[in-house]
Amino acid sequence: MARAPSASAVSAKGGSVWPWLAWAVLLLVADQFTKTLILGYYRLGDATYVTSFFNIVRAHNTGAAFSFLADAGGWQRWAFTGIGVAAALFIVWQLRAHPGQKLFCFALSSILGGAIGNVVDRMMHGYVVDFLDVHARGWHFPAFNLADAAITVGAICLIADELLRVKRSR
Repeated sequence: MARAPSASAVSAKGGSVWPWLAWAVLLLVADQFTKTLILGYYRLGDATYVTSFFNIVRAHNTGAAFSFLADAGGWQRWAFTGIGVAAALFIVWQLRAHPGQKLFCFALSSILGGAIGNVVDRMMHGYVVDFLDVHARGWHFPAFNLADAAITVGAICLIADELLRVKRSR
């Protein structure tokens, strides 16, 4: 006999939180898997040429986006970890409250998976492992990872969701 999903897992607003949490877990696993490969096969500073505009590198970021506060003396590790945990809790709360809003939940769950991926790095290593290096004509975008890419895609989708919401309300 099949059991009905619990009230906490399914919202009256038409959806379950579980697919969104599964997406976040999938992103987290992919992020940690790729970082494990980089840590296992590259030394800090090693790089592999892939194309004329893309390399695989091993970089460590003790700061936040674009190495913000990377040289702050160590306190930033715990501050960014705390912010990441608080953001994750808030996101799960929002996912439970709005599971039927597909773009909104895709955005939040992408941010969730990426945020947790970087929190895991900070807790395990004291830094975030970055390895994707995009460059052109001597210009290099700061190295990043799958977690950062998921957070960026999530943020873009969150902005798109809000713009669409404003447009629909007019």
